[in-house]
Amino acid sequence: MPPPLALNQFLVKEHVGLFKAANNFDILDPATGLPVMECREEKLGGFTKLMRFTDYKRMTPFHIEIREPNGPTLIQVKRGVSFFLSEVEVLDGENNLLGRFKQRMLSIGGKFDVLSADNSLLCSLQGKWTGWEFSFGREGIEFARVSKKWSGVGKEFFTNADNYILEISPDLEADHPLRKLIIAAVMCIDMVLKE
Repeated sequence: MPPPLALNQFLVKEHVGLFKAANNFDILDPATGLPVMECREEKLGGFTKLMRFTDYKRMTPFHIEIREPNGPTLIQVKRGVSFFLSEVEVLDGENNLLGRFKQRMLSIGGKFDVLSADNSLLCSLQGKWTGWEFSFGREGIEFARVSKKWSGVGKEFFTNADNYILEISPDLEADHPLRKLIIAAVMCIDMVLKE
């Protein structure tokens, strides 16, 4: 089996819950249905948990870890309290900075820039105002695409659980550093752009 970050397609399934404060996802190989990574928000303070049930939810800090199932942390995604525009840090499992996401002001459908550790623009995540479609690209080159997979009226109506399909271009090499940033960004779409 190839390393999980080398896959070109992922099914991201948010954990279902009526009253949940933490953001937890399973990342599956859509071809087999098997889990290849998991995203967990375990470092959540009591005050933040309370704020997640208010209108201030979109301002709360987060620290999520993406790892192989029951394995070591591959990617960490962190944001402090956000009053207006979000800035998110992405680190590897050893706390080395991989890059950042900076939310753009006045974008229709949502947008943030994906920056390297030295603040160079790598690509942008742009949403469509007509639906739940996002694209990672730069200068007309698309690196990845994210779309929402509908999970049924009962689940959509009674919970806030979302499922996403992430498709990374096969032209982006398996060990390219942008892959980790793209996977981290997908975890942030809901928390940064859609809350």
